[in-house]
Amino acid sequence: MQQTTTTDSTYNVHWRRNLFVCFAGSFSTLVAMTLLLPFLPLYIEQLGAQGHAAIVQWSGIAYGATFFAAALVAPLWGRLGDRYGRKVMLVRASFGMAICMSLTGMVQTVWQLVLLRLLIGFAGGYSSGSTILVAMQTPKERSGWALGVLSAGITAGSLVGPLLGGALPPLIGIRATFLLSGAVIFLAFLATTFLIKEDPRPQTAESPSAAKSKSGWSQIPDKRPVVAMLTTGMLLAFANMSIEPIITVYVQQLIEDQSRVTLVAGVVMSAAALGTILSASWLGKLADRVGHWNVVVGALAVSALLLIPQAFVTNSWQLIGLRFLMGLALGGLLPCITSVIRHNIPDGIGGNVLGLAISAQYVGQVAGPLTGGFVGGHFGMRAVFLGTSVLMAGGAFYNWIVQSRRTRHMALEAGGSGEARYQSGQGSAPT
Repeated sequence: MQQTTTTDSTYNVHWRRNLFVCFAGSFSTLVAMTLLLPFLPLYIEQLGAQGHAAIVQWSGIAYGATFFAAALVAPLWGRLGDRYGRKVMLVRASFGMAICMSLTGMVQTVWQLVLLRLLIGFAGGYSSGSTILVAMQTPKERSGWALGVLSAGITAGSLVGPLLGGALPPLIGIRATFLLSGAVIFLAFLATTFLIKEDPRPQTAESPSAAKSKSGWSQIPDKRPVVAMLTTGMLLAFANMSIEPIITVYVQQLIEDQSRVTLVAGVVMSAAALGTILSASWLGKLADRVGHWNVVVGALAVSALLLIPQAFVTNSWQLIGLRFLMGLALGGLLPCITSVIRHNIPDGIGGNVLGLAISAQYVGQVAGPLTGGFVGGHFGMRAVFLGTSVLMAGGAFYNWIVQSRRTRHMALEAGGSGEARYQSGQGSAPT
């Protein structure tokens, strides 16, 4: 059994320690990366932007620049990780982010800020790199749980970051906050460098000339599961981010005391993240037992149902509760998406294909707010929730169709063996 596990995946005996370091590093880097959200407009105003329209416009450009750059280079970093090792990609990302974040506290113009935000996107990607490393070095039968734990750390960092970003600038100033962020990321760089252990790169995977001439995509034996997961990852990011631009305005319509709008909106946004943190590892563990693709279909279907009452709430507490339940439902989705991809690609191109998956999610993060803001502005707030519900339901149906056809095809080829069900994300491998 041990022999089979080793040949089937890049199993690393240090995978638990690597997971802990990646969890801590992803949490700390995400805290440092997201704490600028509450004070970004104020910083842009200090850098010389004048007028409400200019401040809002430059805030959007500066914030989106990182996602845009990261989407462009994620497949490249994944491909280089396959070739030179995934630890070195994390070392590169954490060191580059530490330098760029520290320099962000020294800029003098808005253009310099946007340039450094672009550089952070190009150089960064620690959490996405951690996802690839954990996915490729964890035993396949534990991948859902491990990726769920990592996802909880990433989400927790995104949740804690804005809270600290609201508290630190009044105490130490905006520029000192950026310098402190750079120092925190530098600690993650040191931990990554000295604590993560990676097995030597196998020589046999790169020796055949035929393998070198083929692209990573062409080496995938069955592309249907991978395409389905790329689409689902983009849909998930799109659905989550399409709601973000309208939450504050939506809350404004639900409460009488307008002085509490920002507080309640923050709680609404945090509720979904809290649900994700609580359910990610549990759903990942469940997926390891019942099948990752089953959890993907179920999570999409439940989230589609939960979005419908969100369009018709009459009190803020109802919206908070529904967003929390939606976070619980979606907590295991990203780990399961990664696991299905992991089970359906050769080990030697894992970083390349998972890099494509991360790029697809970034596309959803950019397109979601744009679409949500447009639909909310032209067709009303309810249309955003109902439209997103239709998309999630369509995603569940699409995944169910692909899953059914994939299972039927593999059952015909393998005579209905347990290995066929395992590789298609239906359940655990036979012992």
